[in-house]
Amino acid sequence: MSDVPFGFSPHDPDDKSGKPGDNPFDFNQLGNMLSQLGSMLSNAGSSSGPVNYDLAKQIAFQQLSSSTTTIGFAADQSSAVTDAVHLAEMWLDPVTSLPAGTRTTQAWTARDWIERTIPTWQRLCDPVAQRMSGAWVEAMPAEAKQAAGPLLAMLGQMGGMAFGSQLGNALAQLGSEVLTSTDVGLPLGPEGTAALLPANIEKFTEGLERPASEVMVFLAAREAAHQRLFTHVPWLRQRLLDTVEEFAKGIKVDTSALEQLAGQIDPSNPASIEEAMGSGLLEPQTTPEQKAALTRLETLLALVEGWVDVVVDSAVADRLPGAPALRETLRRRRASGGPAEQTFATLVGLELRPRKLRAASALWKLIGDQHGVEVRDSVWEHAELVPTAEDLDDPLEFAERLTSTRKALEDPMAELERTMREQDGDKPEDGKTDD
Repeated sequence: MSDVPFGFSPHDPDDKSGKPGDNPFDFNQLGNMLSQLGSMLSNAGSSSGPVNYDLAKQIAFQQLSSSTTTIGFAADQSSAVTDAVHLAEMWLDPVTSLPAGTRTTQAWTARDWIERTIPTWQRLCDPVAQRMSGAWVEAMPAEAKQAAGPLLAMLGQMGGMAFGSQLGNALAQLGSEVLTSTDVGLPLGPEGTAALLPANIEKFTEGLERPASEVMVFLAAREAAHQRLFTHVPWLRQRLLDTVEEFAKGIKVDTSALEQLAGQIDPSNPASIEEAMGSGLLEPQTTPEQKAALTRLETLLALVEGWVDVVVDSAVADRLPGAPALRETLRRRRASGGPAEQTFATLVGLELRPRKLRAASALWKLIGDQHGVEVRDSVWEHAELVPTAEDLDDPLEFAERLTSTRKALEDPMAELERTMREQDGDKPEDGKTDD
């Protein structure tokens, strides 16, 4: 991408008339700038809101089209995806109490992935983008807001385009790398749809020294396991999105940065606007509330990935010779900064730490070994039962208190009576006092 904003020409450094302070403000230059902006907005589509999703898709599709990577797939690969998911579902049935959540199986191209996941990206990105845009306006002095007038709407459109451009670049990278619809650990695609990307899987398989069919089934098992979890844990999808919104609500902008920013913008040079906004002055400061929200989101995503890791390992370990190597390859892919980490770091500010993923896997494995598959999976029935970040650091303690916690949730009155009896047992009997 060029450093010059869409629709603008590079500033000529030899043109002295454009420097602030040398000449009075040139309204002709302002008119040209607004004309260029209008052309830019019309070419970007009619999308409104904190993020220009028309522009995001346009940029993503352009980058995919210019890529040398093949984004299509042969017709027989679609059948291979269907067969792989069907086989994976049969292998998963004995190792989890959650029934199959897949209602339809599809083979996607990178373009399909972008089209089908945009609605969920909108729910994830809008709260952050909306809050950041609103924070800038809230931080402006009242006089500045009044003077800006209609320009505030224009700035909102420019902000939407800036976010759209950022998202478009991220989607293009993700679309060329993701292997399944849930590869980033989130339910991005339509509910109940298990989707694999054959072209990307073929590229991923190169150099693994494993049969392509084996890799396909392993990834199908991971996709099917994700679908079981997201379909049969109704609160999980909403909790993930709510946590992103909690993070967005805590965004604050340093008001003193606005004054410094104003001194960096040259009205006759539109490129200076992008340079100033990219200087980091308006980047929000992380608050304690945001850190808490990010910790909850990180923990929940790690628990999802950890559960899938354990369940899939139980299903395929004795059936696919290369399963242990594939399992470790995917873990390292995350550790080296795969698509999930890069996208969340860019758009939300979250990085999934491999330590959390391994700790979550260890916790689910421990619960299954001590309490059995049904108890392990029943932890997802109540949001209050789900382990916290502290539990990942002490899985033994969590496994020990799990039984009493479940009883309290299943029959709260009986648990209350039991607690009262224990308390009464500690009191002296009626009419008697301690000597």
